[in-house]
Amino acid sequence: MAKQRKKSDFQQKVCLTCGRPFSWRKKWERNWDEVRYCSARCKSATPKKSKKISLNEGTAAEKKA
Repeated sequence: MAKQRKKSDFQQKVCLTCGRPFSWRKKWERNWDEVRYCSARCKSATPKKSKKISLNEGTAAEKKA
């Protein structure tokens, strides 16, 4: 039988969105180096880079005038 490990013995990282520490999980075993967020919610809450025109650049009506 395998030796059980304490939760305090697992590796920890800090979530890029919320800043909270989170521990290694079995489901992240294969890609622990790529894990950056503690949950799906934090992953979806990160700001996305977009190519949309920002509100500060003005509207189409303002550009025609």
